[in-house]
Amino acid sequence: MLKKIFAYIFSFAILFSVSACNSDVSLSAKETAKKMGVGINLGNTMESTYSSNKNDWVAVVGNNTPTDYETCWGAVKTTQEIIDGIKSEGFDTIRVPVFWGNMMQDDGTYTINSEYAARVKEIVNYCQNAGLYTVINIHHFDEFIIRRHSTEECKEIFTLIWTQIAEYFKDYPYTLLFEGYNEYLGGGRLNEKREVVDLPLEEGYEMTNILNQAFVDAVRVTGGKNSDRVLIVSGYWTSVDHTAAPEFIVPADTADDRLMVSVHYVDNAFYWMNKIGGEEWSEYVDKQIDLLSKAFVEKNIPVFVGETAARYPEANFDSSVSDKNSAKYVGIMLNKLIDSGCVPVIWDVNDNFYSRTEYRIKSNEDRSMISEIQQKLHNS
Repeated sequence: MLKKIFAYIFSFAILFSVSACNSDVSLSAKETAKKMGVGINLGNTMESTYSSNKNDWVAVVGNNTPTDYETCWGAVKTTQEIIDGIKSEGFDTIRVPVFWGNMMQDDGTYTINSEYAARVKEIVNYCQNAGLYTVINIHHFDEFIIRRHSTEECKEIFTLIWTQIAEYFKDYPYTLLFEGYNEYLGGGRLNEKREVVDLPLEEGYEMTNILNQAFVDAVRVTGGKNSDRVLIVSGYWTSVDHTAAPEFIVPADTADDRLMVSVHYVDNAFYWMNKIGGEEWSEYVDKQIDLLSKAFVEKNIPVFVGETAARYPEANFDSSVSDKNSAKYVGIMLNKLIDSGCVPVIWDVNDNFYSRTEYRIKSNEDRSMISEIQQKLHNS
C-alpha cells in the first residue's frame, strides 16, 4: 500500500513540475524563449561517435549498444539524479545533442535503431520529469551525411530521419523542442582523396536554406503537437555574421510564431585571440548581439545560442584584464544574451562545469553566478 502511495506522490510531482512549464499549452517562440532561461548541454554523451572522414559508414563502438556510444567520450551513463541536479542548480533548459546514426544499418533506409531511440527517449523523459525545457537535435551525423552527399540527397535523408524522430515524440509536451542540425549547414564535402572541400558561399546558403525547410516540413506533417511545437532552425555554420546576413532565409512555416534560430559562441573570435574580458571584447559582443536582434529578435524570432562558453581559462583573457575571474565574465555574457531576448545554453561535458557524479555545479563562484541569474529571471 505504501509503495502505491509513494508512486502516486512521485507521479503527481512529475506532472506538477512539467505542467509548471505549461507543457500542454502551445506558446509562441518568444513566450517559450522567456521561460527557457539559461540552459546547459549534456555534451559528449548521446552525440558521441568515432566516425571520421575515412569511414564510408558510421563506426561501430564496443558491443554496439546504446551505452557504448553514450559513454565512449568519457561521460557517465545518464541518470534521473544527474538531470534532477541540473534543474536544482538553477537551469531551466537542457540541450541533448544526439547522433542518431549510431547502431543504424547501412542499408540506405536510414532507419533509426529502436534500442538507440529508446535510450534517447529515456533521457528525454528524465528531462521532462525534472521540469526542464528539453532540446534534441541531429548532432555530428549532419556533418557525416553532408560531407558524403549532394544537397538533394541530404534533403531526402534528413527528411527520413526527422520524420522518424518527429513521429516518435509527436505527443510529447511542448516543453520538448526540436533543433534541426548542429553546426555543419553550409559545410564542405569530401573529394576523392577524402579531403574536405569548402563550398562556394552561394551554394552553402542554398544548402542551409533547403535543409532547414526540409526539417520544418518533415516535423509539421507528422501532426499531433508537432503541428505547432517550437522548432529551432540552424544558422549557416551557426555563425552570427553568416546567419544574420540576408542570404539566410528563415523557413516558411504552417504554424505562426513557432520558430527560433540557432547560433553558437557569440564571442568565439575573441576567445581564440585571447582577448576575453577587455573593452574590445565587450563592444564586439554587443555588436554581434545587435546583429541578431535586428535580423531575428525584433521580428519575434528568438535566438537560441545553443553553445556558449562554460568557462574562460586565464590564458584566454585580454592582457588588460587584471581580474581573470571566469564566473564573472561568463555571467556578463549570459546576462547580455538573456537581456537581448536570446536563450543561452552553456556547452558542458562530463565533470567540467557541472559534476554528473556529485549532481552539482563544481565551482562555488559558478554556482553563485547561475543562482543570481536565476533570481533575476524569476523576479522579472
